[in-house]
Amino acid sequence: MAIEDLESWRRELLSSCDIVQYEDDTVSEEEAGRRYDRYVELADLAEGAEGPEAVTALVASLRAEEDYGAHQAVYGALERFPSLDRARGVVSAAPELLNLPIDNSGQVLQLVAVLSSEEALAEFSAALGRLEAETRQGLTALIAQHEKDEWLADERAHGKLRAGKTDRAHPHPR
Repeated sequence: MAIEDLESWRRELLSSCDIVQYEDDTVSEEEAGRRYDRYVELADLAEGAEGPEAVTALVASLRAEEDYGAHQAVYGALERFPSLDRARGVVSAAPELLNLPIDNSGQVLQLVAVLSSEEALAEFSAALGRLEAETRQGLTALIAQHEKDEWLADERAHGKLRAGKTDRAHPHPR
């Protein structure tokens, strides 16, 4: 079933992504299961033709520290997008990406690095170079951390995600 109203889907996805944690006894087990199932169902609705805006929403939804397997549906959905849409959507989600649990951000960046075409990697670099300085620096540091620690450390991913070159006379990447 395709997503008919992207904005409504995005709002519901982002409102359902706070997966009830095991130690939270304020929510019944039945309600926690219902929320979990709905989040997975919403992620599964993404067919990959919805554009970078859907990628941004999927990335922003990866907030839960413990996801009990629900995030696999989101990563699977991200894989269904064309690499250009995935790259554009991930850069657009940079402010959210910087606040995700570290393994979640690493897995998203690995998907971009490993599954992207050369054109998509160039687009990622250019878009990263156009971000506001603080966000660009934060994302560049996050990429460096993942290259050092795990998610981007292997030869398939290391060095593929870089900000486009800029100079002082022209603040936008070339």
